[in-house]
Amino acid sequence: MKTFFKGFLFLAVAAFIGECLEFVINLVLARQLGEHGLGIYMTILPSLFLVVIIASLELPISISKFIAEKEERFHRSLMKHATNLAVKFMFVFMGVVLIILPHVSFFDNYHPLVKWLFVIIIPIISISSLARGYFMGKQDMSKIAISNFLRKVVQLILLVFLYQLFSFDFDTSILIALCTLIGSELIVFVYLIHAFFIKWQTIKQEKYTVMTKKEARGNLLAVSIPTTGMRIFHSVTHAIQPFLIKAALLKAGLSEGVATEQFGLMAGVAMSIGFFPAFIAHSLLIALIPAVSEAYEHKDSSKLQRLLQQVMLITCAYGIPAVILFYFFAEPLTHIFFESSSATLYLKLLWPYFLLHFFVIPLQAYLIGLGLVKDALYHAMWATMLSFVAMYILGSMPHLQMQGVIVGMNFGAVLMTLLHYLTICKKIGLSIHLQFPVDKKVI
Repeated sequence: MKTFFKGFLFLAVAAFIGECLEFVINLVLARQLGEHGLGIYMTILPSLFLVVIIASLELPISISKFIAEKEERFHRSLMKHATNLAVKFMFVFMGVVLIILPHVSFFDNYHPLVKWLFVIIIPIISISSLARGYFMGKQDMSKIAISNFLRKVVQLILLVFLYQLFSFDFDTSILIALCTLIGSELIVFVYLIHAFFIKWQTIKQEKYTVMTKKEARGNLLAVSIPTTGMRIFHSVTHAIQPFLIKAALLKAGLSEGVATEQFGLMAGVAMSIGFFPAFIAHSLLIALIPAVSEAYEHKDSSKLQRLLQQVMLITCAYGIPAVILFYFFAEPLTHIFFESSSATLYLKLLWPYFLLHFFVIPLQAYLIGLGLVKDALYHAMWATMLSFVAMYILGSMPHLQMQGVIVGMNFGAVLMTLLHYLTICKKIGLSIHLQFPVDKKVI
């Protein structure tokens, strides 16, 4: 438990600084790109994140789970097989993307170099995922925290440096914003690979047990495939969401330009503010996966109970005050970006969405640690599909518009949270009040 809390606190402090930098980054982007440009940037970003998810093959999750569960003598052999798997998949995925890109009309309205950023980021993410997974599994969260911090610092420095020194046209400004994101990932790649290379010199000197390719890949893919499927589903739905929302708003009677601006205000302003405290949830996610995996592997039911109780308490402790603050100070917070009454309203209406996602993120990590990745995927599919239906129906009503979209988003968050929480309680034998039945043996 001490290792878990030490890692969590390290991640949380570094992530807090990173989120402060992220807030400044979004502020710089908002002022440089304007409402319409920010809307376009936020429309491209989910597609780029989809490529990132696929390129990683969710190896950080599967490697960290295996490293946490198994003895050190298996680690060297596993990492060799994981490296071979990652490199082969990287070349296959790059080939597929290079074949598909020229035929994707989505990029026709943007700078011609934007599409090639989707190719450049693949090897960066694929290889750095190996080191990230290893350090997560060893619960060496300092490396993960520093890498996350570096990403934000480098992106902000590049943005300020380039936008201050040069003047760009509209399309090039969006390209530069995306390039700074790729540049920050490259710096993180160099740092993680360097740290792993130093650690590897020690690993090579230790005795190890050879694993067969079939055994190693079986262990990795048993977690990677469903986890990647879940992340791809999330990324695809996030990539579709801007178009779904715009379609609903167009049906409600808004022009395309106004619909894009309204989406930009929600995604670029309200979401940036509301998800600011989510760095704590993501820190919990990274720390929880190896901790829950280890406890479940050793059938340590008391530790599983304590972890879940503490996660819920931590989330309540920061989540509830945060959404209260956002609700009552929505106007001054949103006016930091734009003086828009719409952004203020969106931030107020989205408080259930933010609060429940603070719970969903660590609960998802808990499900992965328990080996319930498929359950997490099914929950996401049901919640998202029903949420999308509600968003479109309500958002297309002329008297609701974006407010209807937000009601649909809140509904999906409620459903997702309940499905995750009830499944975990059932799996580890807890009541919904986080208490073990008196006469029931857990696991």
